[in-house]
Amino acid sequence: MCLKNTPQVKICGLTEIDAAVKCAELGADAIGIVFHSKSPRFVRDERAREICLALPERVKRVGVFVDATFTSIMQKIERCGINAVQLHGNEHPQLAEELIKEGFVVIKALFLERKPSFEDAVKYQASAFLTECGKGTLPGGNALSWEWEKAKIISDQYPLILAGGLTPENVFRAVSLCLPDAVDVSSGVEFSPGIKDIERVKLFIMNVSESSHAKRPWRIF
Repeated sequence: MCLKNTPQVKICGLTEIDAAVKCAELGADAIGIVFHSKSPRFVRDERAREICLALPERVKRVGVFVDATFTSIMQKIERCGINAVQLHGNEHPQLAEELIKEGFVVIKALFLERKPSFEDAVKYQASAFLTECGKGTLPGGNALSWEWEKAKIISDQYPLILAGGLTPENVFRAVSLCLPDAVDVSSGVEFSPGIKDIERVKLFIMNVSESSHAKRPWRIF
């Protein structure tokens, strides 16, 4: 999907096999599957494996974890077929380092308004950093837009995935503000938690593909 100077796209919080396949067909570079049991988008192992098996090889299968142990993450990888890990809690930098050594793409979430903060990026070995505001009751973006330009401090130094409150209507502007290497959307393309509106997914990916980028982005996925 991605042109040389446009961000990659991750569609997160998939719970349905058909929807995941449709997102891939529309050009998504990565699909996120949530293993945090308190999330409304939580997916059990059997369904996660079915989603992973249905996706084309080129699409990264990203498991989203919150303060999980190395052992439990490795078990999910083996059972479900994910090949990238997103750490979305207050994980110790050693966990990211161990997963990197295992050869996985590792995404570490950083937050504007809580720990780990943008300044904590120096502590982690990661393939990329995902930035969000950090307000709300759930570890994820909670559908809240924020001052995306503040993530430029990350994109100037590291591969950046921009998240938090993105929609088909605002993603073009968000990309122009901080020049991310990838964008991540969940609630902005949903009917309800975990149930994607495929027409909005299509519009989101189209608007990302039309955005401009001052530098050639990192290929994260």
